[in-house]
Amino acid sequence: MEFQAVDLGTTFADYEQTWALQREIHEQVRAGTRPDTVLLVEHASVYTAGRRTHVAERPTDGLPVIDVDRGGKITWHGPGQLVAYPIITLPDPIDVVTYVRALEAAVIDLCADLGLTTVRVEGRSGVWFPATARRRERKVCAIGVRVARGVTMHGLALNCDPDLSHYATIVPCGISDADVTTLASELDRPFTITDAEPMLRKHLAHALSTLSSTSRSPTGQNGRSTTLLA
Repeated sequence: MEFQAVDLGTTFADYEQTWALQREIHEQVRAGTRPDTVLLVEHASVYTAGRRTHVAERPTDGLPVIDVDRGGKITWHGPGQLVAYPIITLPDPIDVVTYVRALEAAVIDLCADLGLTTVRVEGRSGVWFPATARRRERKVCAIGVRVARGVTMHGLALNCDPDLSHYATIVPCGISDADVTTLASELDRPFTITDAEPMLRKHLAHALSTLSSTSRSPTGQNGRSTTLLA
């Protein structure tokens, strides 16, 4: 498995250009001409709208809104958020839920290294901080994936220290009864993408290695696609 940082720490990556790069690598991985690859990126501010996003849910604050080929609704990407796009071949039979749980496990373990206790929420993907007497459940990492012909696209978005005001113009992922948070906020100290990157690399490499590598097929699911968003 290769990790490729896309201008990380140098510039904010354009979402559509990165999406095109994902599709290019996806075809190479599917064809067997490239090893499994994980892209790491920090995007310029943008909203991405999944297939279930209604017209009334699209923000009008001037930022671009890009329709994407994953399931779910709308979310935000931008500075201070570390995004990982694993483009890997899943074993047959395809099990998208197990794959999503592996992504969650990587972030849960990263948070544990920081002394933070995170949880999964039943019926919702992603990584969450539990509710307290004074705060609602709050998501620190969103997950939205697509599996096409057995190879994954899209991935996870980990809030390190972004400006959360962009979430105020949307209902993130269509979830109105919970909040969004950052690692810096939960730690009550600075915590940047530079801090998070090596930790996420380590834990993603471990979590994805736990997926079975046997019976791998480049066509998986007879060419069908599956999408899921947290």
